[in-house]
Amino acid sequence: MVGAAAQRGAARRRRRGARAYRHVGSHRGAAGSGRDRQARRPQRGEIAPDRGAGAPTSRRERRRMTAPRFQLADELLRRLAAALRSSQLYSKGHPIIGRNLEQLSAAVQLLHSLQPTTVVGFVGDEIIVDDMPVARADVLGGIVRRLQQAGIERITFDRGVTSDELSTFIEAVTAIEVRDGDENEPAFPALPHIRVGRVSIEQRVEGSLTDMATIKRLYHDAVSVATSLWESAETEGKPDATMARTMIDGLAQAVAQNRTALLALTTLKNYDNYTFTHMVNVSILTMGQARGLGIDGPLLREFGLAALMHDIGKVRTPLEVLNKPDKLTDDEFAIMKRHVVDGAEILRQTPDIPALAPVVAFEHHLRLDGTGYPGGAKRSSLNIGTMLCSIADVYDAMRSQRAYQQAFPSERILQVLKRNDGTQFDQHLVRRFVQLIGIYPPGNLVRLNTGEVAVVLKVYAPDPYRPQVRVLISRDGTRLELPYEIELWNVSEDPQRPSSVVAPLDPAKYNLDPLVLM
Repeated sequence: MVGAAAQRGAARRRRRGARAYRHVGSHRGAAGSGRDRQARRPQRGEIAPDRGAGAPTSRRERRRMTAPRFQLADELLRRLAAALRSSQLYSKGHPIIGRNLEQLSAAVQLLHSLQPTTVVGFVGDEIIVDDMPVARADVLGGIVRRLQQAGIERITFDRGVTSDELSTFIEAVTAIEVRDGDENEPAFPALPHIRVGRVSIEQRVEGSLTDMATIKRLYHDAVSVATSLWESAETEGKPDATMARTMIDGLAQAVAQNRTALLALTTLKNYDNYTFTHMVNVSILTMGQARGLGIDGPLLREFGLAALMHDIGKVRTPLEVLNKPDKLTDDEFAIMKRHVVDGAEILRQTPDIPALAPVVAFEHHLRLDGTGYPGGAKRSSLNIGTMLCSIADVYDAMRSQRAYQQAFPSERILQVLKRNDGTQFDQHLVRRFVQLIGIYPPGNLVRLNTGEVAVVLKVYAPDPYRPQVRVLISRDGTRLELPYEIELWNVSEDPQRPSSVVAPLDPAKYNLDPLVLM
């Protein structure tokens, strides 16, 4: 998925070695106390690189964009085309150029009245505004080809862009010539509210998302990218938003097409990499829940990106606090709690990060009953994205083995999510989460009530204790050459037929990789 970024992340992981990652909700006891999470209303989508080149602009796709937004996007492209044409035809200072710039500025400001950032991208022979194909590339004539050859596939206009900036931008675009490998050609001018870059559609998922090997590669690449995001936040003060969005696009594809397999990958245990696997797992689990609620497209990706970044503020937490294997003192816990404010600050200052992300970072330790932190930030209600991320966060934190905490089985974790009379977490969402991941999630190795060893294939929502399984080892301990599948919810009068799961098992003790056997 993420080529060079993945390789760079892998190298950084090797340098870092085993870095523990403290996931805190309360400095008392194990994970159950709600260690992390939450989210608010996302703001908007952006270019969807996963569409690929030349996808048709269908009526159905257009209907997804509200009529006013589509009309404003179309108007922006027409005004951009007019400004470029006049700049090519007339000398600098000509009144027609000035008039077209004024109209372009007005079109940009109208879109900015709906959202703070507008992104125009060139994907194949399409022009995409924010998250939707709007027009064919020939609307802008040959300039699209010249922009792409100059390495410009994405133009971001931030709220506050001035007429002078637009004028400089139009002049720079008009002056672009095909590079022909000339590395000495002047760089595109840096402007405060206009940024250019690549869409990176080459980072689409390669291979079939029905293939577990492809899903595993996607997951491991995502963990490598998470490593790079964390380290760029440490060294540069902000994560690489473009890299994050590209990674989330790939995961969102998988959530839509093979959610069960991707959720199974979150059960992988890697103590050395907990920091980064936790980021990816919470993102996947949040998107999995959101998809089950019918959330899709740009909004699904924003949920995933916000969940990915929920703990980014911990890059500012001292390592002696973050990695401490023992119970934190009151002073240390006060330091730890600062990560929610630090995270919100980092993400607010990061270009191209949706408005949802800093809200999640700030709120992810708040609870429905008003408990949690930061203190004084009690909310009368929490956004659906916040609550989904919260559930995912606590679940993944509690099931993970770390220096200061033993891993908990799913049943115990779900009891924590339901405790306090259901006042901390929305119980309707908790029930849906149980139906999604089950008491024994897909990919888990389990023992059946009749003694067989099996891998869980699929959750059965009406009875999470009775999933669909593939039997790998017989009750006498013999490895089966031809594993067979059983739907445990189909109860039989035959006492020799398995009917339920009695316990999860450690695959390492059986020298098995359950994910390969799913």
